[in-house]
Amino acid sequence: MDTKQSIIEGRTVLGIELGSTRIKAVLIDSGYNVIAAGGHDWENRLEDGIWTYHLDDVWAGLQDSFQKLSEEVKRRYGVPLVKAGGIGISAMMHGYLAFDKTGTLLSPFRTWRNTTTAEAAAVLSETFQFNIPQRWSIAHLYQAILHNESHVKDIAFITTLAGYAHWKLSGCKALGIGDASGMFPVDSNTNAFNAKMLNQFDKLIAGRGFGWKLADILPKTLCAGERAGTLTAEGAALLDTTGGLQSGIPLCPPEGDAGTGMVATNSVAERTCNISAGTSVFAMIVMEKDLSRMYSEIDMVTTPAGKPVAMVHCNNCTSDLDAWVKLFKELAEYAGAEIEKSALYDILYNKYMEADTDCGGLVAYNYYGGEPISGIEEGRPLFVRFPDSSFTLANLMRTLLFSTMATLRLGMDILTKKEQVHIDSILGHGGLFKTKEIGQRMTAAALETPVTVMESAGEGGAWGIALLAAFMLLKESGETLETFLGRKVFAGLKGSTIAPDEEDAQSFKQFMERYTAGLDIEHAAVTHLKRG
Repeated sequence: MDTKQSIIEGRTVLGIELGSTRIKAVLIDSGYNVIAAGGHDWENRLEDGIWTYHLDDVWAGLQDSFQKLSEEVKRRYGVPLVKAGGIGISAMMHGYLAFDKTGTLLSPFRTWRNTTTAEAAAVLSETFQFNIPQRWSIAHLYQAILHNESHVKDIAFITTLAGYAHWKLSGCKALGIGDASGMFPVDSNTNAFNAKMLNQFDKLIAGRGFGWKLADILPKTLCAGERAGTLTAEGAALLDTTGGLQSGIPLCPPEGDAGTGMVATNSVAERTCNISAGTSVFAMIVMEKDLSRMYSEIDMVTTPAGKPVAMVHCNNCTSDLDAWVKLFKELAEYAGAEIEKSALYDILYNKYMEADTDCGGLVAYNYYGGEPISGIEEGRPLFVRFPDSSFTLANLMRTLLFSTMATLRLGMDILTKKEQVHIDSILGHGGLFKTKEIGQRMTAAALETPVTVMESAGEGGAWGIALLAAFMLLKESGETLETFLGRKVFAGLKGSTIAPDEEDAQSFKQFMERYTAGLDIEHAAVTHLKRG
């Protein structure tokens, strides 16, 4: 009855995240518990060599996930969902969405997965003396300029996917500082885009005749706890096609999936780290001090509160693993066996425990897309073995699982070994950790650090952005995001921690020796294996 009354009175909070394969909406109560959820599956498209999503698909997915959430509210509590205390929108970071002054999209949405901006990223990194990864919005913009793309002169606004959805719902062209830090470098002292680098960029493109300066076309930056507009009547109708949702609901700053992952794992304090492992994998370490120099493998971003974060981002994680599981499911169905997808994952993941220490001599490269950390320009999933390798199901599964963490290990070694970065805790979340213990155990072995998975880890980024919206509503004077999460949200939550198993760690080391030695094979596949 308390929950029902909270829904009626609008004391709940709505969080929505647009992930790479699933859009999820959650409703939380005043105790920060998820009381209803709705989801929508979607996939990116490779069109004309560009990884993209159509904007029609964005709204179809948002509407479907909200409708399913609303239906669950009505079914469970017997009342319609017509208002909430706050709303938060999150989505995949980075990428490129450019609009003209009428709000018309000027070029297909270019997602984080694209690795087509190497020239631009190199020039900008040298100009700023700050690592600009290929997937960042500014790299896409400058590459479009270098390619003399005609749309650039007409740009009035560029943003991320979360910023776009938020803008259409609220009319507010703002972005959370964490998501903004993946568009263009930010200054953690001012919690705004870096003024010196903005000026450097404008000088770099001077003389090209554009009628804009970079600061004019970027969104406003906001920190956790600030307000970022309210749901307009048009936005309410866009989200809820039934017309039942009321306008006027306050929105928190839209954030990227990296920021909501930090919030959802209580990893926003210094020396904490979280790993999000799904279609891509990234580790976020909240820093105590600056790095000694720039590394092309390390991104410097921020928490939703503006604290500096070292990010190791790998474009590829579970896509190749998922493809193998799909193949096994197809075989099972052909043989007349009925098996649930989740059960099949559990069966196959648990074969990890039966594998040989050396994985039978197998090696796999999970590159569905390019991978800048290892210098791979395009995706070529690859599986290699010796003629006398022990080609068993167990060895195959351990190899595929290890491949999800291999590139991440290359980046993490820079931080922990070269820069002596100290990490007090690693918290894991994402699809890789859904099967109990296996993903967690494998990650602990790969990174040689204990890994914790919280009871709430399955809630993911939609819960994380809902917590940011709750923080906006409930922030007390002087309260930080860290204290809000630590004292109010996570105080009573439990988690399980798995320390590295010595034999598993040795197994991963052997795998990494083959993996690094064979990277030239992957390079050759990109060079010589061409479509058509």
